[in-house]
Amino acid sequence: MNEGSIPVILDTDIGSDIDDSVCLAYLLCQPRCELVGITTVSGRDPRDRAALASAVCRAAGRDDVPIHSGAASRIMDGEIMQPNVPQAVVLDRFDHRGASDFAPNTAVRFLQETINARPGEITLLAIGAMTNLGLLFSLDPGTAHKLKRLVLMCGYFYLGGRPWRSHPFREPNALSDPLATHIVYRSSVADHLSVGADVTTLIQMQTPECVTRFKSARGPMKVVSAMTEVWNHTCATVTFHDPLAASLIFNPEICTYQQGQIAVELASPRIPGLTYFDRNDSNRPHRVACEVNSQAFFKEYFGITVKTTSRPIGYIPDFSSG
Repeated sequence: MNEGSIPVILDTDIGSDIDDSVCLAYLLCQPRCELVGITTVSGRDPRDRAALASAVCRAAGRDDVPIHSGAASRIMDGEIMQPNVPQAVVLDRFDHRGASDFAPNTAVRFLQETINARPGEITLLAIGAMTNLGLLFSLDPGTAHKLKRLVLMCGYFYLGGRPWRSHPFREPNALSDPLATHIVYRSSVADHLSVGADVTTLIQMQTPECVTRFKSARGPMKVVSAMTEVWNHTCATVTFHDPLAASLIFNPEICTYQQGQIAVELASPRIPGLTYFDRNDSNRPHRVACEVNSQAFFKEYFGITVKTTSRPIGYIPDFSSG
C-alpha cells in the first residue's frame, strides 16, 4: 500500500443497482485505498453477491481481498431483502469464486474481528441495507468506538428546504431494514458521514455512455461494463450513489456538509425508514453531504478508473445541468 493509504471495509448489496459494482471498481483502482475486506448483505443468498464481488476483485488481480457473506433478511421480521441478484447472469463470463465457496453468515464476525484488531484505523463504507452493521453494533457496541470513520450511502435529508411531509421519500438502503438503520444512527461512531439520495441523484450519466467508457478500461471495469449492459436492459440511467460516497473518503472537497442529528422513523406503519435531519439539535453527531460538485466527482471517478477512453484524455462531460 502507498504511504497515506486509507484502510476501508466495503459492506454492499452488489448485484441489484449497478452503482455497487461501479463503487467497488473505484476502490480497487484507487491507489490510496487499502481494501481490507468486503461484506455482502441481502438476497435469497448473499453468497451470490459475494461471488459477484469476487469476479470484480479477480479482474483487478485482487484475489487477496477477503469477502464474507452476511445477512439475507431484516432484523425485525426476518423478511428477505432484495431477493434477486439480476447482474449475476454475467458470472459465467468471468473467473470468480462460486457462491458455495463462501460460508454463510460470516460477515458480522469478520467485521467484529477486523475492527477490534485495528482500533482507530478502519473506515467502514456501507452502501446497502444496514443489517450487517445493525447486527454488529447490537452484538458488540464497542466496535463503533473503534472505527475511525463510518461512511453511509443512506437516507434522504431534504436539505434544499422542502419539508419532508410534502414529499416523504424513503431512501432504499434505509427502508430495507429500518430497525437496523436506527441502530446504526444511534451508534457512537466518532466520525459519522451520510451521503443521502437527495445529493447522489444529482450525479447521473446515460447507461450506454457508461458502457462505452467502462469497456475502454482494463481490469475490474471489464466486469462492471458487462454488469452495466445488464442494467441497460431495464434502466437508461446510471446514478452514481455509491461511488460518490466512496469518493468522499479520498476527496472530501467534492461535497459540502452540514452537521446535525439524524433520526429514523420506526413508529409510523406508513413511513418506516424515513430519515430526519435536524441541524439545530444540541447533539450533532452526524455529518451530511448537502451540495456536490458533479464535475469534480466525474474527474475523480474516471481519472481513477478509466485510464484509456474513447474520449480525449481529460475529457469530462458537462453534467452541471443535470
